[in-house]
Amino acid sequence: MRVSSQGVTVVALLADPDAPTEIAQRMARILPARLADKSGQGRRFDVEVVSEPFTARTEDPPTLMRRIMDRGRAESWDIVVALTDLPLHSHGRRLVVDLSHEHGLALLSLPPLGGLRLQTRARRAVEEAVLSLAGPRATGAEGPPRSQPLLGPFVSRLAPIHPGQVGEEETVDLRYVVSGPRDYLRVLVGMVRANRPWRLVPGLSKALAAALATGAVATVNSTIWNLAESLSTPRLVIATVGSVALMIGWLIVDAQLWHRSAEVSREARQRARLYNASTVMTVGIGVLVCYVGLIVINLVWALFILNDQVFASTTRTPLNAAEYWTLSWFVASVATVGGALGSGLESDEAIRAAAYSKREQERRHMLQDDDGD
Repeated sequence: MRVSSQGVTVVALLADPDAPTEIAQRMARILPARLADKSGQGRRFDVEVVSEPFTARTEDPPTLMRRIMDRGRAESWDIVVALTDLPLHSHGRRLVVDLSHEHGLALLSLPPLGGLRLQTRARRAVEEAVLSLAGPRATGAEGPPRSQPLLGPFVSRLAPIHPGQVGEEETVDLRYVVSGPRDYLRVLVGMVRANRPWRLVPGLSKALAAALATGAVATVNSTIWNLAESLSTPRLVIATVGSVALMIGWLIVDAQLWHRSAEVSREARQRARLYNASTVMTVGIGVLVCYVGLIVINLVWALFILNDQVFASTTRTPLNAAEYWTLSWFVASVATVGGALGSGLESDEAIRAAAYSKREQERRHMLQDDDGD
């Protein structure tokens, strides 16, 4: 490992744009002090954040490591830790981190860290990676052989992460992966978090306008009043599930969000299932947020516009809190169907931009181009 003349180890956090860059910038504020405290021996660290799309047009870990190596050689960095929000795979396993002690490089995939406490988990992973790269093995001093890596930090803090297979011709000398149903769920949640499903709400302006207009009209419609009063709670739940499912399905089909892999390998099919599951969850969470918002808006509108005498004369039921809630609930389902129709006015690019992170959009563009070739 190279150390500057001032005895400072320069660490570069090479982050993909969007969420990885934000995570890197937040951890960079406290990372130098934490690294100095953990490393001991009076060592000092300087952390730089560089935001650039180093994963453009590839998901191959060896290719990414070569890019990181070339990028590091062009700068005066001692250690380079690259962060991406793309799910990476190696030898059929979901990759968490690749380490090259010889070159002072690390590649960290954020989705396997999960969606909860991601900032803390990412910071811990970066800390352990830097300390491992800055340790005896990076300087060529004696240490445990590559076949018996130091597992403690990653396994105990980020369990259930375990060592992965490394090819003989790879620059990587240590790899951690996840596998199994539990880890699949963690990766899936991490991908959904990277997509930031709550951004779907402002991203579908035309669909929201159609839903709000439908809700405003339905709230003052006497037929809707009678229907809402006649529906039992199970039927209201069915209406909710049906309208939300219709909205999710329409958005996915209309904007062509469903991924179909041209490859026939088992790993390609696994990736396709993972990408499609993340799409359904991302769109689903966004639609549910819209649905809850419609209930609140419809309730406020009903409180403002409805007349209790007119309502009672039509439905033969006094207008009380239960009736307000039932009507707002049912109208939200009707408005969601109207929003699904209104989403047809949105461009496919607008829906993709609302549903996916920037890296995921570029990845899907790349796959479409490859399939077209």
